[in-house]
Amino acid sequence: MSNLVRPHGGGPLKPLLLEGAALAAELARAATLPKVHISSREAGDIIMLGIGGFTPLDGFMTKADWQGVCDTMHTAAGLFWPIPITLSTDAATAGTLAIGSDIALFDAERNEILATMTVTEKYGIDKAHECQTVFKTTDAAHPGVAMVMAQGEVNLAGPIKVLSQAEFPTQYGEMYMTPAETRAEFEKRGWKSIAAFQTRNPMHRSHEYLAKIAVEICDGVMIHSLLGKLKPGDIPAEVRQDAIAQLIEKYFVKNTVIQSGYPLDMRYAGPREALLHAVFRQNYGCTYLIVGRDHAGVGDYYGPFDAQTIFDEIPAGALETKPLKIDWTFYCDACEGMSSAKTCPHDASHRLLLSGTKLRKLLSEDGEVPPQFSRPEVLKVLRAYYAGLEAHEKVKVELKGHSAR
Repeated sequence: MSNLVRPHGGGPLKPLLLEGAALAAELARAATLPKVHISSREAGDIIMLGIGGFTPLDGFMTKADWQGVCDTMHTAAGLFWPIPITLSTDAATAGTLAIGSDIALFDAERNEILATMTVTEKYGIDKAHECQTVFKTTDAAHPGVAMVMAQGEVNLAGPIKVLSQAEFPTQYGEMYMTPAETRAEFEKRGWKSIAAFQTRNPMHRSHEYLAKIAVEICDGVMIHSLLGKLKPGDIPAEVRQDAIAQLIEKYFVKNTVIQSGYPLDMRYAGPREALLHAVFRQNYGCTYLIVGRDHAGVGDYYGPFDAQTIFDEIPAGALETKPLKIDWTFYCDACEGMSSAKTCPHDASHRLLLSGTKLRKLLSEDGEVPPQFSRPEVLKVLRAYYAGLEAHEKVKVELKGHSAR
């Protein structure tokens, strides 16, 4: 009997990825089906459905599910779910598809069919309503809003059979782990209480401090990096992986931290995305989700701790994975160490506030990074990355100048 939290919904993990003879047969059949092109976000959702990260969903949501998730954070069947998981296409393509027909979900960027789907419903949505309920804004400058508004006019609902995990297993190796694999790893290590640390950035000292607070009260921490698409200017997953590995090796006790990654694109939905992060971390076997300042936020669309307070607004029992809420963290020169607003009595003049955005800005401008901000081993990895970017841009400028002559 497992000591870990149960998968979301209370049943077993529900991976939709086919294997063996069933996979071979479905791949052959998929080649004969009408192709519907999918977006990068939809591809990530398909892979998460495939590996059981979105247990207990069996495919893309119906209109009733979409409406319920937008308005009450529950599907039509009453399952707690904070963000719609939908598939869209253009009206012309939708017009060629009959209810009950099977289609192949084609990722043009990868030139690969990722799944097959039985179309059970075709429906239109109020995109502005989804944006307002999920993102709390309809501002087109919000990257999540832009994603929704760029969707096709028609949503397709239905169960799917997943055929591939795309490049993730080969590109990221042991770092890319499915929910079944993380659960097995936790059991192997004897961990019963695990905190997930969500990141799309390299870890600076504030992130390190958050993880170490969790280590004090849990058996272990899983640093869980987003491997899907980010917004321009964010640091690629491979670079983050190297930087975090240095941090774990040099600054954490052995067997207290593991690094893993998951295949989604960011939605930048702030509070609602924090809830989605808790849902699938429950499937990965995590007892807690660390929720610090501005979790999954972007710009100034959300308050710094909106992603914490939303957990107080959902029904009791909606999630087994609980938030580990931690206040604003920083380096205090009067305390002579990392601290938080709950533990540091000194005023703002003593506090060095740390953020991934500030670190990226300093590094991209070749600025001086204070030692209180980031570990030297992490900075070495990041400076090498930015030096490579600078060299690449220099070559592009030189080539452009040469072609103009």
